[in-house]
Amino acid sequence: MKTQYVHLRLILGSSSLYRRELLERLKLPFETVNPAIDETPLLNEKPEDTACRLAETKVRAIASQFSDALIITADQVAVLEGVQLGKPLNHANALKQLQFMRGKEVVFHTALCLLNSRSNRLQMRRIPYTVKFRELSDQQIEGYLAKEQPYHCAGSAKSEGLGIALIERMSGDDPNALIGLPLIALVDMLMEEKVAVL
Repeated sequence: MKTQYVHLRLILGSSSLYRRELLERLKLPFETVNPAIDETPLLNEKPEDTACRLAETKVRAIASQFSDALIITADQVAVLEGVQLGKPLNHANALKQLQFMRGKEVVFHTALCLLNSRSNRLQMRRIPYTVKFRELSDQQIEGYLAKEQPYHCAGSAKSEGLGIALIERMSGDDPNALIGLPLIALVDMLMEEKVAVL
C-alpha cells in the first residue's frame, strides 16, 4: 500500500513552467511558489558553486513562509571554457551565447535542493550534464531564436523544444537535469523523507 508523508506539504520553489511539468510526472500533489531571489553570481564564484548557492538560497527563502513543508528548489548554470553562461534575457545576448557555443561542449550544472522545513534537514545534489552543440551558421541560430525565443534559459537553448536541433550529442545521468529538475535524484531525496513515489 502506498504510504505518503502526508503531514508535510510539497512545495516547488520555482516559477519555471518546465520544472512544474517535470514534477507533475511524479503524480504527487504540490504547490508552486516563486522564490524571487537575486541570482547574480558572486565575484570569482565557481559556476557549480553558484548553482548550489542559489538553490539553497531559494529553499531558505521559501522555508521562511512554510514551517511544515518539503520544499524543492533547483538552479542551473551552464559553463563553457570556464565562462559562466546565464540566462541571456534578450535576443542579442542569446545570439552571442549560441555563437560562442557552436561546435563546443557545454556543461550544465543543475543543483537540486530538498528541505524539510519542519526538521530543517537539507539535502543537496549537483547533477552535471554535458551537451555538444552542432557547428551552426548564424542563419540557423537566428532562425532558432526567432522561433523559440529561449531568453530565460541558461545557455539560450530549450532541449525540450526546438533546441534539440542545435545539439549533436548529450551525456549525463539524468536527461531531466538539462531541462532543470533532475527527477532521478529527486526521487531518491523524497524517499529519504519517506515519500513513496510509487
